Amino acid sequence: MGQALLHLTAVGRLMHYKGSWKWGPNGHGAVLLVNCDSERTYWKKPDTEHNEVYRVSDLKDMSPMVLRTKGPAKLPEGYKLAMHISQTDAESVRVFMSRSSGVEVLSQEVPYLGGEAETQFYVEGLRFLDKDFNGLVSINLSLLEPISEGLPETPIFTDKVVFRVTPWIMTPNTLQPVEVFVCSTKDNYQFLKGMRNLVAKSGYKLKICHEYVNRGDRWMQDELEFGYIDSPHHQFPVVLDSPRDGKLQDFPYNELLGPDFGYVTRVAHRRDVSSLDSFGNLEVSPPVTVNGKNYPLGRIIIGVAFPTATKGRNMTKVVQDFLWAQKVQEPIALFSDWLLVGHVDEFLTFVPAPDRKGFRLLLASPDAGYKLFRGLQNDGHGQAKLFEGLKDEEPVTVDDILKNDSLQSENNYVQSCIDWNRDVLKRELGLDDEDIIDLPILFKLEWDNDVFRAVAYYPDMVNMIVLGKNLGIPKPFGPKVNGRCALEAEMCSLMEGLGLSCMFIDDFASYHKLLGEVHCGSNVRREPFHFKWWNLEM
Repeated sequence: MGQALLHLTAVGRLMHYKGSWKWGPNGHGAVLLVNCDSERTYWKKPDTEHNEVYRVSDLKDMSPMVLRTKGPAKLPEGYKLAMHISQTDAESVRVFMSRSSGVEVLSQEVPYLGGEAETQFYVEGLRFLDKDFNGLVSINLSLLEPISEGLPETPIFTDKVVFRVTPWIMTPNTLQPVEVFVCSTKDNYQFLKGMRNLVAKSGYKLKICHEYVNRGDRWMQDELEFGYIDSPHHQFPVVLDSPRDGKLQDFPYNELLGPDFGYVTRVAHRRDVSSLDSFGNLEVSPPVTVNGKNYPLGRIIIGVAFPTATKGRNMTKVVQDFLWAQKVQEPIALFSDWLLVGHVDEFLTFVPAPDRKGFRLLLASPDAGYKLFRGLQNDGHGQAKLFEGLKDEEPVTVDDILKNDSLQSENNYVQSCIDWNRDVLKRELGLDDEDIIDLPILFKLEWDNDVFRAVAYYPDMVNMIVLGKNLGIPKPFGPKVNGRCALEAEMCSLMEGLGLSCMFIDDFASYHKLLGEVHCGSNVRREPFHFKWWNLEM
């Protein structure tokens, strides 16, 4: 038959190593997006659920792959080209072939065009990395030779391309915002007014989810988490939908999924889902270096039950498995089950900083709260009142707080829980005490399912929204000294040293009383990292 050369290549890095995959700036291998957006906006479903390519624009969500052949005008009788994928990999990838009539799913046999020719293919990722899928997919092409009639052909030459499916990547507070999402409800006018002012001042887009969509569910942070996927030829945002499934459950799919906006979720048994599956319990740090190891995309942070607890709530296993499988933002598990709601955003957040590591970790601190109140008392302001002027709230003096021994004991317990997490965060994020700022926040304990759990005593200032250098902070309604709230003054003093501006938003009646704050009621889609995940040293 003379000689035939077959050469299969794909878009990637250093493609002469196309048969293997290596991490790092000097690595190699092809990258595959999960085609989880929807080119259709009506009767939509993710493109992975369609067997046809409806629009040319959908091809950019796939990775190009080219077959180059050089040989006789046609193959001898019985010889053929076949593309094959293992049964396991076939669940994760699909190959389309470009024909004169359009683009269609490849069954297996590849037409041989004769002479020197190129055949264009498009490779589509069908699923995200997970516990049972490490992201690597091999596509093989073989020249098959007939042996004799009735017997299967045998391969006489095989070429291979290895792809790695892109991970889902979260974005920390230090990245540039794009859009801010909040809900409109019949009772949150004051909150919305504050958010409108903050977002307008910051110069970003505000997207309001109206009541006919949210059906009274105001917890935008808890229903979803924004992230993105990235390849050398294309990237787009992808929303992770939590298994919480409140009345906002249709919002991520119905309102966000669309062209170049992907969707992914993990389905859990209802009996396994707890408050810890809401995504106020899912955060991510800015980039860090820990004991010489770089995490240029930061590290995911979740809250779970205390390691020794025999009972307690945990983030459901299917979500934890998904987060750990992404690899590029290795998760950290903190103890958050001591809180009634149980979310890490109730005691920590990150803000940008001009020095040190480029950010500060903010932690709620009852110790800092008591220090502030004792200072006020020593300065003669013991009769200054919290909650003054708030409807249906009994004002409480600084003296009242300081002589309440049971409240002090409860806050000693809370401080010990936060200190445990502080040590974990210092170790896992490579932080020093100078990288952490303690915010004066008190808690109180409430009886919940046979155990005491903590809620914020006054609006929890750590539960803020970060928009560049502007912070939207729950208005704490603290004791006033010389006409100014002492808690606000302390917060401004701490943040202004970092060049950050504080705007206090009244969320007392519409969020705080319902056990949430500004961060719980909002969400931010941010710009992706400039750093490319495939350049990670793994």
